[in-house]
Amino acid sequence: MLRTHGPGSKPASHGRYALIGQPETVVILERMEAAPFLLRGLWEEELEMVFLDDVEYVWGPRTRLSR
Repeated sequence: MLRTHGPGSKPASHGRYALIGQPETVVILERMEAAPFLLRGLWEEELEMVFLDDVEYVWGPRTRLSR
């Protein structure tokens, strides 16, 4: 993830994937695997969905909740 979408990568140069490379991403990935529906429900109340969608796309979880 860091190599392909993290800081300094081509996709990151377009302003996307802002959370990749941040320490908080580890917690987001853990929640994405353990309680994806809860994460998405709480996320909608606090932050823009594009951030979560980008992390979800790069991580490639078994269940994509945004699609």
